[in-house]
Amino acid sequence: MLMALVVASLVAGLGMRSPSPPDEPRFVLAARHMVETGQWLLPHRGSELYAEKPATFMWLQAATYKVLGDWNLSFLVPSLLAALLTLWLTWDLSRRLWNRQVARYTVLALFVCIQFGLMAKRAQIDMVLVGMTTLALWGLMRHLLLGPNWGAFALACFAAGVGTVTKGVGFLPLLILLPWALWRWRHPQAAGPGRSWNWWLLLPMFLLGTAVWLAPLGIALLNNPDPALKAYAHELLFKQTGTRYTSAWHHTQPAWYYLQVIATMWLPGSLLLPWLVPAWWRRCRRADPRYVLLLGWALLVLLFFSASPGKREVYILPMLPALAVAAAPLLAGLLRRTGVRWLLLGYVVLLAVAMLVIGYGAVHGDGWAQRNAARRAIDLSVLPTVGGWLIGVGAACLLLAITLRLRRAGLAVVLTTVLLWSMYGLGAMPALDPYSSASKVMDKVRVRIGPEAELGMVAWREQNLLQTDPQAADFGFKRPVAEQWQDAARWVAQDPHRRWLFVLDKAMSPCADRAQVIAIGSANRNNWQLLPGTALDVACVERTHGSVDGGDTAPDDDGD
Repeated sequence: MLMALVVASLVAGLGMRSPSPPDEPRFVLAARHMVETGQWLLPHRGSELYAEKPATFMWLQAATYKVLGDWNLSFLVPSLLAALLTLWLTWDLSRRLWNRQVARYTVLALFVCIQFGLMAKRAQIDMVLVGMTTLALWGLMRHLLLGPNWGAFALACFAAGVGTVTKGVGFLPLLILLPWALWRWRHPQAAGPGRSWNWWLLLPMFLLGTAVWLAPLGIALLNNPDPALKAYAHELLFKQTGTRYTSAWHHTQPAWYYLQVIATMWLPGSLLLPWLVPAWWRRCRRADPRYVLLLGWALLVLLFFSASPGKREVYILPMLPALAVAAAPLLAGLLRRTGVRWLLLGYVVLLAVAMLVIGYGAVHGDGWAQRNAARRAIDLSVLPTVGGWLIGVGAACLLLAITLRLRRAGLAVVLTTVLLWSMYGLGAMPALDPYSSASKVMDKVRVRIGPEAELGMVAWREQNLLQTDPQAADFGFKRPVAEQWQDAARWVAQDPHRRWLFVLDKAMSPCADRAQVIAIGSANRNNWQLLPGTALDVACVERTHGSVDGGDTAPDDDGD
């Protein structure tokens, strides 16, 4: 029953919201372009090639849409399935390494960590990457500790290859061979795979996994001399991998950044680290290979990402399933400790109180809630709905803490997490969706210009373009805004009475008649304006090269 509640809370809200920034809209734009054009090899963001990530994740979204036929439903399915796969893999690995009771603790320990649930309910690449890295770890651990099992080894290498063309760090599970080699060197008589020609499976199976995407790309490069295709391949294979790792140009953080992520995003699991770390250390000193491999690999991953100046909280997510497996055998004992129980019950109570306070403020017009809503252009009438959900779930969590009390604090944490993600999917996100997805402001645009008009976009964001139907014309995303205005002016000049431009306020051209500019609304902390085609002086744009108030740079790409 508890496992059914876990699955239900992750599924809750599926299909009830649209893609929201920062990453979801760009992936769905690329997937929708694949479906509409039939060109699946190269992902596009509007009219431009999207070279920040391989196409694999967008293929999954596009394929899911072909099956389900609804973007609001299908765009979240790959992440959901990857999360469920990860839970099953950790359960099965723990069952094989220990027993079924430990396997149950593993699933629940992974589920309650905030970052896991959040990524399971977001359409970002990272959850699918975690599915692939966990599959690779599952195969490698079965081979190295329970084998030899060359089939599992081959599957692991293939999964690492697929993970690499899902997001460039998919090869990381193969690093587990380093702590295993060290352990085997110190314990040469231990059972397990020894010298064999089958080890050479690693490279061909890994390359076969990467060939899922690199093979069609390589064929296209050989058969198509288009410089844009070569520039795309160079950008993706070099700048977005090696250069991004060694000389990151955004998301720069100090070396200790991930300690902060672990302490906050991995709650409540991180609360147990003062007990887990000494216990792990004792087991590693006893050379228990299960802990040596799981913890040694997690440490290598942490060091790998900490060494790069560019850091985001989701980068270390692949570590979490391995740490859940390593923690699970210790949880039954820890949950008998009074201090651990108090800490977990305190987490539930604090979370409940926070939801009650925020919910009360939203329902009764608290200044903090109103200020945040105004900053994000959220209609104040939405606040009571969100506040009502927060109050209801907060009260339910408080009731759980009172009912289950100290003796069953672990169960209280699990049920609180079930309620949290159910509320997130069924209540909070659907209520905020018109504002977070920009559908509200784009609905206003459609009403204002009428059904016969055509819309073009300058200095746009992905969510705005995604919410247009039929899709608006765009003049590039990463191109300098001045060049976008050049093409926009030519486009408008072809039919100025039917064509309109949707423009970021800071990027509005001085060649526009300000008296006719329409402030159409705000979304995602940006202000947007509509410009009738007749209000743009095309000759002025050509003469001034589209000089605009907001400068000549394209909007930043907030991608992961």
